[in-house]
Amino acid sequence: MPELPEVESLAGFLRERAVGRAIVRADITAISALKTYDPPISALTGLLIDDVSRHGKFLDLEASGVHLVIHLARAGWLRWREQQSTGLVRPGKGPIALRLILDDESGFDLTEAGTQKKLAVYVVRTINEVPGIAKLGPDPFLLSPEGFAEILHEAGRVQLKGVLRNQSVIAGIGNAYSDEILHVAKMSPFKPASNLSDDELQELYTAMQETLRDAVERSKGLAAQDLKSEKRSGMRVHGRKGEKCPVCGDTVREVSFADSSLQYCATCQTGGKPLADRRLSKLLK
Repeated sequence: MPELPEVESLAGFLRERAVGRAIVRADITAISALKTYDPPISALTGLLIDDVSRHGKFLDLEASGVHLVIHLARAGWLRWREQQSTGLVRPGKGPIALRLILDDESGFDLTEAGTQKKLAVYVVRTINEVPGIAKLGPDPFLLSPEGFAEILHEAGRVQLKGVLRNQSVIAGIGNAYSDEILHVAKMSPFKPASNLSDDELQELYTAMQETLRDAVERSKGLAAQDLKSEKRSGMRVHGRKGEKCPVCGDTVREVSFADSSLQYCATCQTGGKPLADRRLSKLLK
């Protein structure tokens, strides 16, 4: 799933290429992806793109007061073309959910792999008409150490992993970067949020800022098609089950859930104690 660094980079990529260009056509080919009806998507035709920005994991193209907002979900992606196809895509056929064409013949397709179709497109007049954006917590880059500490104290006994990836608490961090942040901070993903000392709060805050900023910096200037591979190559533990921890050399372990998993290093994060695999534990009962 694209998270804050990738969406930030996509926003920068589109800002360089799309701002100042008029939208010739925007075609929805996956009807389930369009979550709004007023204004209709046809209202984008002829509008000039003024800005591209990010709200958490949401991408926002603002065109003459109308916002085309995109959430790529788990399996969505944006595929840019300098020479965009002008052909109509048959609804329900193939991975393309939306095709956008600009006045210089460039544009992009939104695609989604797999059977779980969760990619979302909104056309709205004000950004808070998008429910997910209206509920977003603060952006990590706008959080002070004091504000971060307050969030964790208010979370109580909720596990750190859950707090970091809860979009209504902190916007933009998902499964992958929460694993990375906790590895850098040398903390268990299951540690209660309110059970941190002042020093640990500062360590976790610093790990969050440095991990995200480093990922944004690595992604800066990359073409959209290169962002996925850059994300994978920069991971220390996420998605690296069975490989060696780059810090201590221990084997990276995994905890599986119903629809996701987390990766961690027991030596670095849990005092050498393996965490129980929740899915396997249920099978053994």
